[in-house]
Amino acid sequence: MRAVIQRADRASVTVGGRTVGSIGRGFLVLLGVHVSDTETDADHIVKKVSGLRVFEDPDGKMNLSLSDVGGELLVVSQFTLYGDTRRGNRPSFIEAALPDKAIPLYEYTVNRLRESFHVETGEFGAEMKVELINDGPVTILIDSKKTF
Repeated sequence: MRAVIQRADRASVTVGGRTVGSIGRGFLVLLGVHVSDTETDADHIVKKVSGLRVFEDPDGKMNLSLSDVGGELLVVSQFTLYGDTRRGNRPSFIEAALPDKAIPLYEYTVNRLRESFHVETGEFGAEMKVELINDGPVTILIDSKKTF
């Protein structure tokens, strides 16, 4: 599982001109599910996102977590995080999980995050427009297969 975490002043996602998710200060999380992912991968992502210390403390150091600042999450599914361009310029997405596997793992991840945070989402598989005011900018990549 891959997550691109962007520290946000605010973020939102619209589908067909209608806002389906919106947050203030917190993280925009773009989440991709791999064909071999399990709940263990999702648990790893949840743990990392929950504990990630990238908000500034009073001394200006990145030392505070999402819970320390009362932050929110906007989690958006993004199968293109598994786009492979090793063989040309048109990405292959064969490593991205199909919806029958990806949706339950995406929902599992969102539900686990909701145990501790206010979480908004996009719509899985929809054509979405994502707006972000990136704070910093700060962008972190977490890959469950590379961080165990």
